[in-house]
Amino acid sequence: MSGIDKYAVFGNPIKHSRSPKIHAAFAQQCEQKLQYRAVLVKKDGFEEAARRFFEAGGAGLNVTVPFKQEAFAFADRLSERAARAGAANTLTLGEDGGIEGDNTDGIGLIRDMIANLGWVIQGLRVLVLGAGGAARGILEPLLREKPGELLIVNRTPDRARALVAQFSDIGPLEGGAFSLLADRSFDLIINATSAGLSGEMPDLPGTLLTERSCCYDLVYGAEPTAFMRWAAHHAAWAVADGLGMLVEQAAQSFYLWRHVRPETGPVIRQIREELAAS
Repeated sequence: MSGIDKYAVFGNPIKHSRSPKIHAAFAQQCEQKLQYRAVLVKKDGFEEAARRFFEAGGAGLNVTVPFKQEAFAFADRLSERAARAGAANTLTLGEDGGIEGDNTDGIGLIRDMIANLGWVIQGLRVLVLGAGGAARGILEPLLREKPGELLIVNRTPDRARALVAQFSDIGPLEGGAFSLLADRSFDLIINATSAGLSGEMPDLPGTLLTERSCCYDLVYGAEPTAFMRWAAHHAAWAVADGLGMLVEQAAQSFYLWRHVRPETGPVIRQIREELAAS
């Protein structure tokens, strides 16, 4: 195996990661020989594990929770996306031996919305629910698509306002408490809270949606999330989960490493079928 480039995903937990299967599918499709595995890393052991990985000849890492901030700190150089996000999910060994950090989450979201779902963002009224790491990771690419307005709401309003201070130089941005939603409607609503995983939902007014509103949840599962069920109940025009984003962000990582862009559609369909059968 010494002549084959080695890649991995680091996380904790990691057992249910779909990254090895996704990258194996990309490699087969693009006729690329590589090794990719999932690695459980101790909560306090990221830096040492990453250093050992690259010293042993590793070519690139994907990084998932809870290590994205540590990957950001580990990198020698950062893309603008990663610098803005304050987190990295992709590390690449550069030609000079330095480690390059990038964040492909936001571009994965944009590609899924535009290329796979056929949605547009330019000129729209956009609402982002949540102001944590997931929201921070998507804001820069989202604002680059030139929405007409973008509002971030969060249970802790100061966190939303902090994101406004950091990203408002890119485009129109507003942030604060859920009370800002009164008497307003949006063309696109993105759930970036972790509530979708627990089945809980913020108390959202049904008046947020118009007859053409699209709703996107960054998480995914075998069943529709609580946010997706809320959107469908209130007759959203279109509703999607984050599976496409997962595959698209992986495709961007693969492109950074291998300089070839895989087709994502077949992989998204494969995972969707596996979820339905589980």
